[in-house]
Amino acid sequence: MVIKNRVLVVLFSALSILSFSAFASPVNVNKASPEEISSALSGIGPAKALAISKRCKMATCTKPDDLLAVKGIGEKTLAKISGDLRFKDKK
Repeated sequence: MVIKNRVLVVLFSALSILSFSAFASPVNVNKASPEEISSALSGIGPAKALAISKRCKMATCTKPDDLLAVKGIGEKTLAKISGDLRFKDKK
């Protein structure tokens, strides 16, 4: 019984984490902090988030392909995060 409860807790925790990242809000990479970028984009950790932030502050990013200039961001990663990317605020 104890093992079954632990398994349920682990499964529930994993599902909670996955569902949170699946419903993360889009992020404006030109204005967001590295912490906001990292928490909003699935698979993007602090180092890549910092690199994205620096790239988009150096030269404003206007489209997803601009992030291909960031070391560690390739076509697969870009395809995974492109739906959560914003480049200007909605009016």
